[in-house]
Amino acid sequence: MVVWTDFERTTIRDIFSKIDYAVVGQAAFSRCLIVYPWTQRYFGGFGNLYNAAAITSNPKVASHGKVIMEALEKAVKDMDNIKATYAELSALHSEKLQVDPDNFMLLGDCLTIVVASQLGKAFTAEVHAAFQKFLAVVVSSLRKQYY
Repeated sequence: MVVWTDFERTTIRDIFSKIDYAVVGQAAFSRCLIVYPWTQRYFGGFGNLYNAAAITSNPKVASHGKVIMEALEKAVKDMDNIKATYAELSALHSEKLQVDPDNFMLLGDCLTIVVASQLGKAFTAEVHAAFQKFLAVVVSSLRKQYY
């Protein structure tokens, strides 16, 4: 069980209230596909992902980035029960999609970079630590169904 401080809870909620899910989701997901090109193998149905320009302008990438952010919002709304919140999503990614669970951490790193650039000076060391803790819990929850 994760113990959240009041500062961490407030900080995570504050971050998600300040960012535009469509912009941040697209930027983070695009960055992941560009920087870690092997992650593209799960998105064969997305069409042209041959270079950075194609990825950043791909409407399916943009749409999935927003879906990712909306899934993270579920964790924000139920920070005391993230593992249960993500049980079905974990099973889907493990059993049906067979996504390498290390990719969740790679996406989290990309998301951190994008959020930090969006928040600027407000993304202090303390805020960064709270955000990293949140993402670590999310990644752990997504890995739960893996064998």
